[in-house]
Amino acid sequence: MTFMWVSAPSPQIMSITLSNKCGSLKLKGLIDRGKGPSASDGFPSFLPKEVQNIKDPYARTLAQRIRRLPVQWQFGDSRSCIMSSCVKPLKQSEINPVVLLHCFDSSCLEWRCVHPLLEEAGLETWAIDILGWGFSDLERLPPCNVASKRYHLYQFWNSYIKRPMILVGPSLGAAVAIDFAVHYPEAVKKLVLINASVYAEGTGNLANLPNLIAYAGVSLLKSTPLRFCANRIAFNDICLSTTLDWTNVKQKTLIICGEQDQIVSYKQTVRLNCELPDSKLRLIPDSGHLPHVEKPGSVARLIGEFVQGDR
Repeated sequence: MTFMWVSAPSPQIMSITLSNKCGSLKLKGLIDRGKGPSASDGFPSFLPKEVQNIKDPYARTLAQRIRRLPVQWQFGDSRSCIMSSCVKPLKQSEINPVVLLHCFDSSCLEWRCVHPLLEEAGLETWAIDILGWGFSDLERLPPCNVASKRYHLYQFWNSYIKRPMILVGPSLGAAVAIDFAVHYPEAVKKLVLINASVYAEGTGNLANLPNLIAYAGVSLLKSTPLRFCANRIAFNDICLSTTLDWTNVKQKTLIICGEQDQIVSYKQTVRLNCELPDSKLRLIPDSGHLPHVEKPGSVARLIGEFVQGDR
């Protein structure tokens, strides 16, 4: 267990020019309401038409790369195929691939600023939509409980990634990452948890989560209200403090914490760092609950160094 403040990003990780506005965009600044849809913009046809109105260049670039891949699904006696949305890496690497999950009711667009930095650093980087959110084909939606989310991610990994990965989860997505790593340890080399919301107690202002997702820049493409509420209930069941023996988490873990996080208390972050068998904590100054949106260079550098270390 170690602790460290984070300094400025290294030149390697920051070799892509990213302005600070990537982390400070409000929803009203992300969408240009005056622009109509254009068939020549290169977005996948399955995305909502509102995606045409996003003016943030990093979000537009990542949205154009979103694809749907078939994932075989068996629930009870029922078998089907879910067309699952993700951003595939541009190239494979000999280093363990990085797989980015997202937080509550969000999508892979949450990683619009960090994803290109990781790829520029030479990392094989996937961004995957958790079952029940994002842009997967959910016309025949299976149950979206904890077990279903875990099973879907495993089937995706087993079909396309097939190597131990660096699994990254922010906020409530960290609970998904830990739950997956405990049940499928062969699939996870290391864990990265960003402002992890994994305890039933000690989290404040969770009612503001929809506003946070708007800050992440994807609320216009969010789930319908009914699905949103249903998934909120399912996601609440993932809190792990009363159901998980932390000694079962065998992977080396990097915990990233925004200094000014008002959602997950610093006390709970320190507690998580103490309870995980092999973890280290890094604090990002001047950052709130979404440091991967607010301080993408710092987060990309920390992930890059963690991936490269002890290979």
